Amino acid sequence: MTASPKRSRPKQERSQATYERLLDVAGELLAEVGLDRISTNLICARAGVTPPALYRYFADKYAVLEALGRRLMARQNEVLRRWIARHQPNGAPALRDHIEELLVETAEVTRAEAGADWILRALHASPRLVHVRVESHRQVTDQLVAAYAPHLPHLDRDELWQRLRISVELGFAADEMTQEEGRVDRGFALAHVARLLRGDVS
Repeated sequence: MTASPKRSRPKQERSQATYERLLDVAGELLAEVGLDRISTNLICARAGVTPPALYRYFADKYAVLEALGRRLMARQNEVLRRWIARHQPNGAPALRDHIEELLVETAEVTRAEAGADWILRALHASPRLVHVRVESHRQVTDQLVAAYAPHLPHLDRDELWQRLRISVELGFAADEMTQEEGRVDRGFALAHVARLLRGDVS
């Protein structure tokens, strides 16, 4: 006998709520103890769940970090989706002229994520996690190419993709740098990078 959709939906909702709760706790712990000290046992203790309960969702701490990275990237990419919807109808100049807006809004979403600095470090440092960042940045590039290409028919699409891929990496790197380099103001860094990128995307 199979469960009816009405009966299974609350169970699915509880499962999703538990999953998100575990990620929230993991992000908070990352901000407190850092990448080296975080463990599944710490996450369980803070979340009030048993290790077997956590292992229903995550095989180990790297699986938790991967899920945190994917969630952060998805939230950043949603900023991009809304930005494209606002400016793409007005052509390449509108996209180019509002690059700083995109960088600032993405940085704000990143800073709002608990443990974001450590999540990003993990995505750079761990061979098991690098693919999360690379895949996300390629998706961002694909979306930007789709937005720009109709307005820049003179540019080879592969060249446009490569140029935008470099631009994407530069934008993210500038924001991440300001977390470690206290002598560079984030607003100044993003404004400077936006000026560079406005000259590149044309």
